[in-house]
Amino acid sequence: MANDQTTQAVESLAAEIGENIYMDVAKWHLYLADAHLHTVVAEKVYPMIENEEVSEDGVIEILRQISVSLGGGRREVPLLELLPLQCQMNLMDLLEEFLKK
Repeated sequence: MANDQTTQAVESLAAEIGENIYMDVAKWHLYLADAHLHTVVAEKVYPMIENEEVSEDGVIEILRQISVSLGGGRREVPLLELLPLQCQMNLMDLLEEFLKK
């Protein structure tokens, strides 16, 4: 039962991230759901929520560790470098709100 609740919570978090957080690529907003990165981010940040320890440094480190493949795999860039600062702040707000639920 706990695994079902965790799975539902991660899916809910992934949906929120996917709809609200985007990468800025050549002034195009590519939402994480469209880039199929929302679930990866949610799965990596969810343990912070479970432990009630959402920290900006921790989230930044997670975003730094997630590689985004560009040019058919010719280059890998950390997700952190593709998110505008406002999206990073929005992600923190989203995680803090999710923590309150």
